[in-house]
Amino acid sequence: MKYYKGDYKYITAAVEVYETGIETGELHSFSRGELLPSGGLTIEKGYAWDGPSGPTINTPSVMRGSLVHDCLYQLLRETDFGAPESHDQRRKLADEILNRICIEDGMWKWRAKWILAAVRNGGGPAAVRRLRKLYEAP
Repeated sequence: MKYYKGDYKYITAAVEVYETGIETGELHSFSRGELLPSGGLTIEKGYAWDGPSGPTINTPSVMRGSLVHDCLYQLLRETDFGAPESHDQRRKLADEILNRICIEDGMWKWRAKWILAAVRNGGGPAAVRRLRKLYEAP
């Protein structure tokens, strides 16, 4: 994974692809990315995210996981990916994917477990579906 710091904190420097295992049977698109019906997540170059949230250190072992997790939470907030009947289940999957990626990327299992507990306990508001008001200027 390649990224650089920018106005938003981190910005992808290349296209990133991750197989989530979340098969929805339909395409879910968000700004600068999409989740394919088969579960493949594609994140375009230039996607901005804030890195891991909360009291944690932004080490290399958490960066890819935080990117994928932020994209999945964005899907939950902005699309029907987390339709009411599947929202809690898909949020839990997003949290478990974060945990899995952190371990794959070399994080100690105890730290990954701590991060999983933190997003399970405090991440709910960040995944709530938000319908935003559109404004227009002349």
